[in-house]
This record gives sequence, structure tokens and C-alpha cells, in this order.
Amino acid sequence: MTDYHPKVGDVGIFEIIKIGKHKTVEDEDKRNATIISSDLMMAAFGNRYATAQFEGYVPDKCNQELHILGAGGIVGVVHSMHYNYIDIGPTTIKLVGLVKDKGGNVMNTKLNQQPNMISFTGAVATSTKVILSVGSSMDSGKTTSAAYMVNGLKNSGYKVAYIKLTGTAYTKDCDLNYDLGADITADFSDFGFPSTYLCEEPELFDLYESLLQKVIAIRPDYTVIEIADGLYQRETIMLLTNPRFKETIHSVIFSATDSLAAINGVNSLTSWGLPPFVLSGLFTASPLLIKEIKNYTTIPVLNLGELSANGVEILHKYNESLLENKRNLLKAL
Repeated sequence: MTDYHPKVGDVGIFEIIKIGKHKTVEDEDKRNATIISSDLMMAAFGNRYATAQFEGYVPDKCNQELHILGAGGIVGVVHSMHYNYIDIGPTTIKLVGLVKDKGGNVMNTKLNQQPNMISFTGAVATSTKVILSVGSSMDSGKTTSAAYMVNGLKNSGYKVAYIKLTGTAYTKDCDLNYDLGADITADFSDFGFPSTYLCEEPELFDLYESLLQKVIAIRPDYTVIEIADGLYQRETIMLLTNPRFKETIHSVIFSATDSLAAINGVNSLTSWGLPPFVLSGLFTASPLLIKEIKNYTTIPVLNLGELSANGVEILHKYNESLLENKRNLLKAL
């Protein structure tokens, strides 16, 4: 076991050595279970990219100090951390043993779900209207903006799905969107991914198609899809600048923390051919930031209540504007 080279998704039993940042882990019932030193937990190896928390990776070997990277049960070795956690550090653990199947093979969450994955074609997205929720950074308000848009769509009589396409496994984002009205939710962990950090592009696209295939079973009118972290994060920019992905997107919500992030995010998204139809996020808590942003863009700015109450109407106006532009272009030709 000491010479074993773990892979993303490999499952093991770990002993808690010292409590740090993570004092709880999510159990099979989605309950945040309190942990203390000497407790045993089952978890999966994975990588993590979280600018406000940890950067961590699957280690080369198991016989070293390991860390809890995410409360959803993701373990690895911390490479860097946000300044807020320098003093407390990560929760440290050690591997007790690898979990194996009857054939003696190490159990792997990704390999277990591989038969259920389908290859990307882009065809499944034509069965629903995909609304993308992206943001300027981690904790910019993407999930909450998505949830209140879901709420508005549901209150308007539409059937709605929510997908968390990238990130680190934890159920709270799906739970919030379900609580606010989503008829069905899904995320990358449904296909065995502890996280999506460092996924290769073909794998990421197959995951996208597979998640859409799962939710269209209920025939949603709209599917709100959240992509984690900021626009410049590896997997995010990989998706947003890919023509095959962009062809599947119906519209975009952009969340930001402040005015500079909002305007520069709009400019980036527009340059990539994905102009947002509405702006929201943490900055909407400040009337002064809203005023600054409105000086530099005509894109509607909505706080959460307004996103729920008026987001659908603005979405329809945006679509009508796009259709009118297409008609004028055809006339010009």
C-alpha cells in the first residue's frame, strides 16, 4: 500500500489525525457529520482548485500526511491555501487502507460510473434551453443567482433543471436550487467525479453531455447550468472559449463581486460570443456598486429578489432582441 500511486476517484479508509479547517464531512444522508481525532472516514482521492480555500492534488504515494480538501469527502495533499487558513491549516489524515472490490481491485468512483457516460455530440442540448450561470470568482454569487433564476422560471410555469457542471463535490449547491424550485438537479459527482479540476477537455465535454442526458428525462423547458470559480479558471475558460460548447448555450447570467469585475467580465464574455443578458451577484448588495456598473453597461442589473421576480421577463426581451437583430441582418442580405 505504501508504494501505491493513487488515482482520482480511488476510495480509501482514512483516520483523522488533527482537526484543521474541516470540522465536518458530509455523510451519505447529506448531513454534515462532526469529526474528531481518531475518527475513521471513507473518502475519495481528488484534486481541488478553490481560490478562497485550498489548492490540492492527488499525491504520488499514500504513505505521507494527507489532507481533507473538501467537505464532500475529497482527500489529497494541500499545495497552497488562502491566507485565512494559514494559522489553522487543513485537517490532516492518514490512509488506513484502500477499499477493494471482490476481484481485489481498488474501488474507483469514476471507473464505477464510466459505463453510464455518453460521448459529447451537442445533440442533447437541443432538447432544452441552457442558461449558463458564471461568475468573476469563487463566492461571487453564481449558485445563488442560478437558484433565484430557477425560482423565477418555476414561478412562471416552466419545468426547470439545474446542473453543477464543474467544481468540487458537495451537495449544497444542488440542494439550494432544488429548494428554490428545480424539478431535478444533477452534478459531476453523479458520474463519479470527486472534482473536475484538471479534467481533460474531451472528458469534460462527455460529462456535460451525460449530465444533460440525465436531466432531460423530465423534459425541462430550461436547464440552468453553473460553472464553478471565475472566468479565467482552467476548466471554465476551456468551456467558454470552445465553439462546440458555446453553440449549446441559450443565454448567460454573470455574477460578480464588484464593479471592476462586473465590467471586465462582461467584456470578456462578449468577446467570447457569450454576452450576458443580466448581471447579478454579491455586488448587488451595494447601491454604490450598482450605480458604478450602470454607468458602464446597459445590461440589466438585478438583485436576488428582482432576479426571481423579473428575470424571466428580461430573458424574454433579450431573446426578442436577438430575433429582431437576426431579422434585420437577413433583410440587409
